Amino acid sequence: MSIVKEFREFAVKGNVMDLAVGVIIGGAFSTIVNSVVKDLIMPIVGRVTGGLDFSNMFIRLGDIPATFKGNPGSYKDLQTAGVAVFGYGSFITAVINFIILALIVFMLVRFMNSLRKPEAAPAPAEPPPTPEDVLLLREIRDSLKR
Repeated sequence: MSIVKEFREFAVKGNVMDLAVGVIIGGAFSTIVNSVVKDLIMPIVGRVTGGLDFSNMFIRLGDIPATFKGNPGSYKDLQTAGVAVFGYGSFITAVINFIILALIVFMLVRFMNSLRKPEAAPAPAEPPPTPEDVLLLREIRDSLKR
């Protein structure tokens, strides 16, 4: 079998196509979750924590270049200028994104499993009555034993 033919058979299998669709939908879903975290949840967390902005939490590791034209307290400005920064606030946001995404996927799988639960199996049918000739043979056997 040629490699091209073998690859074509592999690529058009149902599982590979399902996986491709899942990856594409997952990418789009990730964008939605990132927006939910960034635009909805993190402002609430910031408000509850007294205006704390996770996206701007960092530790500057490198020196600011002399040609720097921006806010030295801005994570994005320092990154754009190429300054080494330890952005733990972005990491916290990424962890929150992951937790929310994992929770949503868990709930989705749980829902799908509840739909797939097999219905209660019907009770086994009663065995058919024993034929007359078998009953007669049993009686003969029992009388011979006596």
